[in-house]
Amino acid sequence: MPSGMRYSTLEERKQYYEREFPLKRVGDWFGERENTVFAMILGRHTGIVLPEYRDIINNTVVVDDYKNLEDVREFIIQYIPEGVYYDRNLYSDIEGCSKCGMEPRDCWNCKYFLGQELAFDIDPENVVCPYHGNYEKKMEIHQGLSFCMYEFKVVRRKTLELYEELNKHYNELRFVYSGRGFHIHVMDPEAIKIKKKEREKLGKKWAEKYPIDPWVTSGEMRLIRLPYSLHGMVSRICILLSLGEIKSFDPRKDRKCFPSFLKM
Repeated sequence: MPSGMRYSTLEERKQYYEREFPLKRVGDWFGERENTVFAMILGRHTGIVLPEYRDIINNTVVVDDYKNLEDVREFIIQYIPEGVYYDRNLYSDIEGCSKCGMEPRDCWNCKYFLGQELAFDIDPENVVCPYHGNYEKKMEIHQGLSFCMYEFKVVRRKTLELYEELNKHYNELRFVYSGRGFHIHVMDPEAIKIKKKEREKLGKKWAEKYPIDPWVTSGEMRLIRLPYSLHGMVSRICILLSLGEIKSFDPRKDRKCFPSFLKM
């Protein structure tokens, strides 16, 4: 990992969500959107988990029965996960969806399904690095989720290039520093309605030119990291960035993405 990046401890995770997690900003991200499903990964990548949840360390804990975002925060504090996500699918009725009996991959055919937020996940493991090789090589040496600054600078540049491509077709684009790379969220209403096959074409078309994860773009991976959550693998806050900020953004130095336990 780049200098200064490390796993967060359980106490540090708890401190962040109790004292710093900005619920208003999270609410602003979703706007008037309703029926959002949240999810948590407890310790799959870091191995750091509360003792009482060690048996489900690799599981995804779903939060779909809550009153408000404060309620969601209470669930997060209960589990203190390494990562918090939300489901990009839009549903007319979460309860009905949970009882429909369909497998997640079949949501596109469910009567409760309204569409899916289009997103692009540009991550460093998809960069062929002169020092660490390609993704397969990184996996062989058990460093699939590690990255260096060479790889980060590539994804930073590719994020800007992908923006130029997307800006030809969409108007409402948001950028999130995801903790290791960047996410581009397309919030245009028409993008939400794009069918699965067309998403698969987009993922396949741009996977090589831009180091994106085609599973995210195609909709196969519907979870995406929640803005303003803490990335427990690198001890950084996932923050929104403007287009201008991306050009020089350095997660080793930019204190906007530092939780307070790193500023002490």
